[in-house]
Amino acid sequence: MQKTALVTGASAGIGEATVKRLLKDGYKVFAAARRLDRMAPLERLGAELIDLDLTDDASIVAAMEKIRAAAGRLDLLVNNAGYGSYGAIEDVPMEEARRQMEVNVFGLARLCQLATPLMRAQRSGTIVNVTSIGGKFGEPFGGWYHATKFAVEGFSDCLRMELRPFGIRVVVIEPGAIRTEWGGIAHQSLVERSGSSAYAPWALRHAAVLSGAESGSFASPPEVVANAIARAAAARRPRIRYGTGGGAKVFLFLAHWLPDRWKDALMWRMSQSRRAD
Repeated sequence: MQKTALVTGASAGIGEATVKRLLKDGYKVFAAARRLDRMAPLERLGAELIDLDLTDDASIVAAMEKIRAAAGRLDLLVNNAGYGSYGAIEDVPMEEARRQMEVNVFGLARLCQLATPLMRAQRSGTIVNVTSIGGKFGEPFGGWYHATKFAVEGFSDCLRMELRPFGIRVVVIEPGAIRTEWGGIAHQSLVERSGSSAYAPWALRHAAVLSGAESGSFASPPEVVANAIARAAAARRPRIRYGTGGGAKVFLFLAHWLPDRWKDALMWRMSQSRRAD
């Protein structure tokens, strides 16, 4: 029987690379995102496209119903969709903070809720939640983004224990620096919200770090993360967490062992390591 997968955030970056890898591995893949036009190449490769807005519950329910009607099962859910909303906590409007939570946490959680009955009926399935190394430590001007990643880490730990009796596995993927659109979006939001506020001198230097972090030689291509997801899905007993991509293993090691004051000092120094344009 052909296995079925749903990949969110499939219009670019990690999501797009994951769809391609899973198609290569023989999955029937549903590729979900808001930008359907960007996913036309994936449709030509054999993916089925789903219009998905993670801030709209009706859209999430409709996406899962489409999979239920078309395939009748779901073997792999890859919760990859998300974005980085940056700015000093004082400067970010609460409306935007709530949207960050809706996309990165609550939309993900709702998909897990809806996928669980399908997987429980099969007595099998894998849920892969893509977080970040930023789910283990903070950085200045990324408060709301890091809050979502810390939340998904804890959510995944609880979900893993709850679903174990039903044969459903929960895996966390923690990417480091990856060459995607993420850095540009985070840079833009930081400049817009804090580039002329009281935090401007430090925010603009950090914005320069964000814009360069995922375009330099330190960053890994999104296929590195896609391959980690595929390995986790194929493993009989997958690891609970997979750190992968530029600097991930080093940063996760430091996040575990360094005292909090040392981590603060390290992250502040890194955040200010580039001159503002």
